[in-house]
Amino acid sequence: MDQIKNNIHLVTQEVIQKIGDPVSPMVVLATLESFGIREKDVFQDYGLPTKMDLAKELFKTLKAMDKSELKNSNERKKINRTASIPVSGYLWMKAKLFTQFYPLGIFHLLPIFLQVAAIIFFGYSLWTFIGFNVVQSTSVVLGVILGLIISGGYVQVMGRQASFYWHHGEYSKAKMVIDKLIRSGIKGILSTFLIIGLLNFFFNLYPFTFILITLIYALLIGLLLLVMAPFHTIKKRWAISVAILIATGLALFLHFNTELNVYLTHWIGISAAIILSKLLLNYFFNRKGAESLHQTIKPKKLMVIYKNYHYFFYGVLIYVFVFIDRIVAWSADIQFTRQFFLLYEKDYEIGMDLAILMFFMLAGVMEYGIAAFSKFMDVRQHHTSFLKKQDFNKHLGRMYWGHVLLLLCTALATTVLIYLLITQPWGYAAHFGEQLNTLSVKVCIIGGIGYFLLTWGMLNSLYLFTLNRPKGALKALFIACIVNFVVGFVLSRTIAYEYSVVGMLIGAFVFTALTLKENIHFFNRLDYHYYAAY
Repeated sequence: MDQIKNNIHLVTQEVIQKIGDPVSPMVVLATLESFGIREKDVFQDYGLPTKMDLAKELFKTLKAMDKSELKNSNERKKINRTASIPVSGYLWMKAKLFTQFYPLGIFHLLPIFLQVAAIIFFGYSLWTFIGFNVVQSTSVVLGVILGLIISGGYVQVMGRQASFYWHHGEYSKAKMVIDKLIRSGIKGILSTFLIIGLLNFFFNLYPFTFILITLIYALLIGLLLLVMAPFHTIKKRWAISVAILIATGLALFLHFNTELNVYLTHWIGISAAIILSKLLLNYFFNRKGAESLHQTIKPKKLMVIYKNYHYFFYGVLIYVFVFIDRIVAWSADIQFTRQFFLLYEKDYEIGMDLAILMFFMLAGVMEYGIAAFSKFMDVRQHHTSFLKKQDFNKHLGRMYWGHVLLLLCTALATTVLIYLLITQPWGYAAHFGEQLNTLSVKVCIIGGIGYFLLTWGMLNSLYLFTLNRPKGALKALFIACIVNFVVGFVLSRTIAYEYSVVGMLIGAFVFTALTLKENIHFFNRLDYHYYAAY
């Protein structure tokens, strides 16, 4: 009996967190359905014959409570936020948000900059080494690419679903989702390894040692991304930089002070980052005092999949898009690759590595853009009359174009930076002892424009994600991947291998154009989408 009372209390709190003050028993029933509660379990778990009986009982209980007790955490936050921001303070608030979120977006890329700095000053980082030959570089880079692609979908879902529970104060559910997705991610990586191993066995694409090294790097990089992703959810992203910094220091120490193989120093360093990240994650959850996993309704697996599968495939395809042109370029020169399916192309990769600086510098604009949009969407809906709902759409539409203009200005500034890195004596040549060749410069220019367009398309997608409209973004990305591959493949085989970067450029343009079209429709009916999302 005590267990039944406890279950009813827990489900009552769940309903409050989900919908607040219900308008009818049918709304409560629909909420119970969304929790995945089955008809056959109701009597055993709650002591009532049917879900409808449970819904009526909960509705009666909720209506007997004080109205203030029925506001969930999101409703209380919105009241506090909107009460403190007058319309006259919009410009000041925008400036404040920019100074907060743009540097934050750049700072969160510190782990990447640490790896770049390590390569420049030591010729070695947590997963790269300038002393690798072509075959070794191919094996390691393919492992990193596989790790990113395979884990990308799980990371995207984790950010989506775990954030929902975290922001509602349901910390045990957030932890359950995180742990479950990490385990599922590992299973996904291992399943992919099995497929790759079988393909290599039947077609003899690479030696066994090559495949083994590739898969170990893929497993470690994939697992690293999975255990670090939750820090974005719990707003502790600085922990990623701490873990990477310590792990990089350990790997450098082992590389320069021991006789260990380079592969081993990498694997030990990445493993240290994984272990440290998991310990920090557990520490942060323990500090929250997350309730026992047995004292809350566990998220239903099918419900999590149904609500997030669009985001899963988006997370996979965004990495597929980024690396398509490289795979196409590396496999273009058959005379060079000889018996191998593809081999690393140093000059092409250098050009793309410089070009990706464009994406890194624009990351802060994306961070600021979404923060500002979310903030002012809540504020505007409290200050806009229903009869003037088109004003709501127009105001936020103008804000979007302001963010696009900021994106363009930042891209122009980044172009100047890349130009100086290429041409000035203190730039690329000073650190690597050689001038950048024409091919790398060509790839860098085309790739830089492509990354600008890709970032714009990703910004468009993030706007759609804020109100749970991912289908248009996913469809656009899928089409863009096909265009990227087809154009890159044709040009790399008919002109020269480096023209595979044009496929990336045209694909990014298609992605931006399609998501822009989706966004225009989105902003024209923003009032409807905002209402429908909640």
